Amino acid sequence: MRKIKNITLVFAILATTTLFAQGKFELHTVAFYNFENLFDTINQENNDEEWLPNGAQNWTHRKYQQKLHNLSRVLSEIGTGDQRNNSPVIIGGCEIENRGVLEDLVKQPLLAKEDYGIVHFDSPDKRGIDVALLYQKKHFKPTSYVNIPLYIYRSMEGKGDKDKDKDKEESDDKIETDKSSDRVYTRDQLLVTGLLDGEEVSIIVNHWPSRSGGEKKSAPFREAAGILNRKIMDSLFAINPKAKIISMGDLNDGTYNKSVKEGIGAKRKKEEVKEKGIYNPFEEMFYKGNATLFHRDAGDIFDQILVSEGFIDKDYKKFQYWKAGIYNKPYMIQNFGQYKGYPLRHSLTEIGYSDHFPVYIYLVREVK
Repeated sequence: MRKIKNITLVFAILATTTLFAQGKFELHTVAFYNFENLFDTINQENNDEEWLPNGAQNWTHRKYQQKLHNLSRVLSEIGTGDQRNNSPVIIGGCEIENRGVLEDLVKQPLLAKEDYGIVHFDSPDKRGIDVALLYQKKHFKPTSYVNIPLYIYRSMEGKGDKDKDKDKEESDDKIETDKSSDRVYTRDQLLVTGLLDGEEVSIIVNHWPSRSGGEKKSAPFREAAGILNRKIMDSLFAINPKAKIISMGDLNDGTYNKSVKEGIGAKRKKEEVKEKGIYNPFEEMFYKGNATLFHRDAGDIFDQILVSEGFIDKDYKKFQYWKAGIYNKPYMIQNFGQYKGYPLRHSLTEIGYSDHFPVYIYLVREVK
């Protein structure tokens, strides 16, 4: 009878929201957001000249403060519209200049009450942008964290197609090479392990190499990033085959690309996932026409959150994946002109949000 009761309860949670109100399940939101050029106005030892008051972006203190407010509004609202009024317990971010901008962000009035902690390392990226993890201290307790470098070299480049300009993409995120070593310096992959309300969870935060110079030419760099991501996962599985792993980030590749499908081995459907396997809920969302960004009027999902098999084994006494989403409220969307329907990003005349929409997943657990 107990087994039948539990099965009934699981189906009920998927069909209705009332169980959350009744307190039979607890729910947490995990999110990822590309902050798009979150730079301060202080000249530092990185390539930030464009993002200074006298730089190309005319990046003033007022604009910086507006950017922080805009990002904090989005982050404070993700996960508050479905079941409960609580912003994400865990937030992965990228395109971050330094720890200081994160400290300014979490002090914003819309986020300060949540008391977010920060895990951040400076990466070797030539633009000086990093990945980081924000977490609500009352719910998540980091036990270890490390930044793992991605070693890629210009000699790894693909041939691309010189006759097809459409293969080349304009991007602020240029791929630059150290001439003395041939190494392409890019973002590290951040691994954070900790206790989510007492349950061990590992999170990998990613910002894979861009498509600058062309998708085909740069594809081997992202394929290497996918292989590294899987190696990190396998190191965790070697300790615990049922390890609960969340890999999130701006992958600069779609859910269907080799870097994700073969490098990580991500599966489109839950039933395809075996032990030590990885489920990507955003692949199905892509084929249903959803997007987190647009290029030349074509949408794609580069921002993804993947979960290991331990999150989909239907043991609701522990945290389980429930569902995923793309957060794209009307105020975050350009509503006129050439880029109508695109994410509302920064321009010289308007301080927007980001050129990406954030993504999120819900984790649920039966209350003991």
